[in-house]
Parts: sequence; structure tokens; C-alpha cells
Amino acid sequence: MVVALKGWVIGGSFERALLADMRIAGESTKMMLPEIKSAVISDSGGTARLFQMAGHGLIADLALTGRAMDAEEALRHGIVSRVVPDAQLDEAAMALCREIAAHPPFAVKMFRRTLSRIVNPLAKRTLQEESMGMTAIYETADYAEMKAARAEGREPDYRGR
Repeated sequence: MVVALKGWVIGGSFERALLADMRIAGESTKMMLPEIKSAVISDSGGTARLFQMAGHGLIADLALTGRAMDAEEALRHGIVSRVVPDAQLDEAAMALCREIAAHPPFAVKMFRRTLSRIVNPLAKRTLQEESMGMTAIYETADYAEMKAARAEGREPDYRGR
């Protein structure tokens, strides 16, 4: 599966894109995992793939700060395989898909199966961990405080509970 990324790719959308075989980004693309700012954690399994692609340091940086990463940084870390001008993104993605589709279908299927068996076990385990983490977070006073602060238009006062 090939995913074309353009503009802001945030949270779950970014994580789902990370689960694809390949990602192509338009030059204006910005990616981020802002969940921590909302007192929650990523929960779509993409963080395992991001860890596999770029390592502990980058995933910790993005997930713990919620900062944005641009397309060029994503290319340097191997998160995207190509960066193209925004106006050429759709055609570049379609050209890549047509190129893959022109290869022997069974060979493509077998390669994708092999690739999936390499990367999916970690993503599946991560989904379970994320689900347990989110279940625990929903019961915390800090999560309730974040929701109340948003509803009241004020900054939250987290107390670590």
C-alpha cells in the first residue's frame, strides 16, 4: 500500500500512514503526534512502526513533545521514501502504484507478505499496550482535568494522578 501525504498529517492519521508499505510526501507535509498535549497517548499502532523506522530517540521526541516534523526530516529518518512538490504528489504516487502493479502480482504479494511478517508482530503487541494505557488514562484525574480545562477555556493544572 502506498500513501500520499500532503499538508498536516496529525495523530491517528499519521499513525495509520505509518502502517502502509510506503509513504510519499508533498514538500509542505508536516507530521505530528500531539496526543500527549491532550493527556492521552497514541493508540493506532503506528508508534511501533515509527520506532522500527527511526528508533527510540525520534519516537520519544515526537510523542513526548508533540512537535511537528516536516517532510525533509521525515525523509532523513526513512519515514517517507520520497518528497515531491505538492503539485506533483498525486501523479508521483499513482506512477509508483502503476510501476508496482506492472510487476508479477504473485511476486509482489509474496514480498508484501514477507514484509508484513517482519513488521506486524511489534505493531500488534503495541496496539495491545496502547489500549491498556488508554484505558488506564481515561480513569485518571489528570484526564478529567484536561477535559474540564478545555470546556472552561483555561490551562489544565495537572497533578500526576
